[in-house]
Amino acid sequence: MTLLHGCYSMGGLELPNRIIMAPMTRNRAGPGNAPRGINVEYYRQRASAGFIVTEGTQVSQQGMGYPSTPGIHSPEQVAGWREVTDAVHAADGRIFAQLWHVGRISHPSLQPGGAAPVAPSAIAAKGDVVTLDGLQPLVTPRALETHEMADIVAQFRNGAECARAAGFDGVEIHGANGYLLDQFTRDGANRRDDSYGGPVANRIRLPLAVADAVIDVWGADRVGYRISPFQGYNTMSDGDPEATFTELATELERRGIIYLHAVEAGDPHAAGPDATADDFVAARAPLFSQLREIFTRTLIVNAGYDAARAEAVISSKAADLVAIGKPFISNPDLPRRFATGAALAETDNSRLYGGDAEGYIDYPALQG
Repeated sequence: MTLLHGCYSMGGLELPNRIIMAPMTRNRAGPGNAPRGINVEYYRQRASAGFIVTEGTQVSQQGMGYPSTPGIHSPEQVAGWREVTDAVHAADGRIFAQLWHVGRISHPSLQPGGAAPVAPSAIAAKGDVVTLDGLQPLVTPRALETHEMADIVAQFRNGAECARAAGFDGVEIHGANGYLLDQFTRDGANRRDDSYGGPVANRIRLPLAVADAVIDVWGADRVGYRISPFQGYNTMSDGDPEATFTELATELERRGIIYLHAVEAGDPHAAGPDATADDFVAARAPLFSQLREIFTRTLIVNAGYDAARAEAVISSKAADLVAIGKPFISNPDLPRRFATGAALAETDNSRLYGGDAEGYIDYPALQG
């Protein structure tokens, strides 16, 4: 048995393997942004992952950025997620909810009362956003007032409480990919001149306040945090990502959260088309080595890994777990396929977002 397929103890949670299902937006929630039957089946099919991190689940209507994404703030949503967690647990799986607020990556048509999306600063991201009326240009967001930070923290606290009521095994705070907490963290989106902007300690003040609130609900041993230090998605940048994210990781380590989920930058084949698995590990950004030293609990990495590269990064002790995204869509039994060397099914990219069962729960598992 390889390290990738061996059991792993993450605090008090025993995992059957080190292959984590990464969070992936699929835009298939039902009325009221509540999970429905096909969502139950989708997650049940993938319960053989070490654990599942759900698609982003907005902690409030204000936190919503795309149509048909599930929430985690209403009784109906809690009831829908309870069906999901019950099904995953019945299949001997484990599942964390990803708590999400998109910040400026939204549109007034998706906001309460048609309001402008909120952000640390009134700086629009470039590009378009999907709305109920199709693609619309991203708008200039409204900069949050200092006194409103407490409400953002309260939204995440409520989301954490709802996730607990829904029967999840833990929660992941979404601090990556250019959404609200990432917008505060990185200076390309945060130009504030109050106590939530400027130096790194100020920019990570809101993310850490959110972490403290969620830890208060769950305990640190069931809380993870996701970062993407170098990713430019959603018009994100930072003048000194090493300084920013080492300070954030240091503070999260001090709080004792159970895992740090780090999205690596760029093309997973950046080491070259003929690179070996060992070359890929060696090409990882130096920051990730620093994170490994700073953060002493579970480190999860995510960057388009295949089985060989995942095994290499685990064997090198550069990370503890590997999160896999898109291959889990078309291969619901991905850990088994990695273990046996079976061929992977191709993903139908035309059915990634929205729709019903097609391209969602109709990918078959291996027979026998």
